[in-house]
Amino acid sequence: MTTIRISDDALARACGADDLAAAFARLGHEVQRTSSWGMHWLEPLVEIEGPDGFIGFGPATPDDIPAILDGTSPKAIGHVAMHPFIASQQRLTFARAGKSRPLSLEDYEAHGGWEGLRRARRIGPEQIVAEVLHSGLRGRGGAGFPAAIKWKTVAAAPTGQKYIVCNADEGDSGTFADRMMIEGDPFALIEGMAIAGEAVGATKGYVYLRSEYPDAIDKLSKAVRLCAHIVAPFECEVRVGAGAYVCGEETSLLNSLEGKRGEVRAKPPLPALKGLFGRPTVVNNVLTLCAVPHILTEGGADEYQALGIDRSKGTMPIQLAGNIRHGGLYETAFGITLRELVYDIGGGTASGRPVKAVQVGGPLGAYIHPDQFDIPFDYEAYAAADALIGHAGITVFDDTADMGAMARFAMEFCAVESCGKCTPCRIGSTRGVELIDRIRAGGRVLAGIELAPQMHNVPDKGRTQDDEIQLLEDLCETMKFGSLCALGGFTPYPVMSALRHWPEDFRK
Repeated sequence: MTTIRISDDALARACGADDLAAAFARLGHEVQRTSSWGMHWLEPLVEIEGPDGFIGFGPATPDDIPAILDGTSPKAIGHVAMHPFIASQQRLTFARAGKSRPLSLEDYEAHGGWEGLRRARRIGPEQIVAEVLHSGLRGRGGAGFPAAIKWKTVAAAPTGQKYIVCNADEGDSGTFADRMMIEGDPFALIEGMAIAGEAVGATKGYVYLRSEYPDAIDKLSKAVRLCAHIVAPFECEVRVGAGAYVCGEETSLLNSLEGKRGEVRAKPPLPALKGLFGRPTVVNNVLTLCAVPHILTEGGADEYQALGIDRSKGTMPIQLAGNIRHGGLYETAFGITLRELVYDIGGGTASGRPVKAVQVGGPLGAYIHPDQFDIPFDYEAYAAADALIGHAGITVFDDTADMGAMARFAMEFCAVESCGKCTPCRIGSTRGVELIDRIRAGGRVLAGIELAPQMHNVPDKGRTQDDEIQLLEDLCETMKFGSLCALGGFTPYPVMSALRHWPEDFRK
């Protein structure tokens, strides 16, 4: 009997991992369902135990089993940890990826689990915050706000009930790190939340997890029950969202947790002072909290702080998606360039055509032109280029992409997902769709132009195409600085970057 390892990650399962595991089991082999290595183009990936350790094969199907077992399969990739895609990474947050069974407390402990929590309880709240501050950890979801500053604010709030809220509403296109983390290493998230609770004096935590992730919901719910005795007196509860993109914004999320309409709250007051149920609340996303257990191990803060560049410290789990040959999760220190990520690591486009654009940071991130591919992956460097790192989702487009259509999609996406609380987002996005339609139609003054149906009854102002482009730029300026949250505030990034770098796609 041979030991076989196959991931039970949702992507691996979607690619046929369950059928493959069942086929090996029918032959009498022991099948262990593990977390995913994150090499998605090789899923389902099989690891077979041999005299020199586990050897990987992928992407595998049940028809490949005879050749895999006798060692003649052309899909052999050797020791997975030695594969260039894995060996070149600096995995701290995803250190256990591919190596452990997600719901095995034994595996988690064997790979360093609970060391950070045990040490946190020894050193106390003030030292926990000091070490997180020293590490340079910044929020891994959007603005990159220093995590320790938020924790320090909550810790200093008046005593009483406080909360830790994990934002697991991963709604950005091209992102999957939160899902992979929760499905593959759920105890790490719970440990990170428990450490945050120790730091600020909170004994209750909630994970707000999107309903589109049924496997993650199941895994995390089971993990919470399995480790309840370890993290006590800290209690963790899983709450499932209803699919609203705007609930990825922290105050909308808090409203949803309270059973209210998921719409943005005006700030101040900040959630750190008046958050969930009006109490001081830490709101961090999955990757931020999952970085904490390593930072709290002996020497972990120093190791984390030594990685990265300038104010962007530590590692970032970067997600390679879209039209790319080697899609998957690549964790590395800040400072790497898009050129390295897209070409050296990602292998270029899956279509084999030239890269036209890369969108970084989800549907509200800027489109990066190939001329900008040498900008270092760094919060401030991207901000200087009118771009966002966000959740570090990278979506690649080849030269067949219509960037005018992509800009229109950004406005339409904002219009559909807006909570309606503020005028720049609610009205501006709808007017933005109409403006882009008019621009791509050539402007209103041209005779014989077929306008979009919703514009048939709009009085003709006699504006030229250049006038409409100027109006779009003015609208984006208003949305960027006048919206209550990042949904309306960030929508101009993809629109203006597309207009700036690919103006020909707007002038059909």
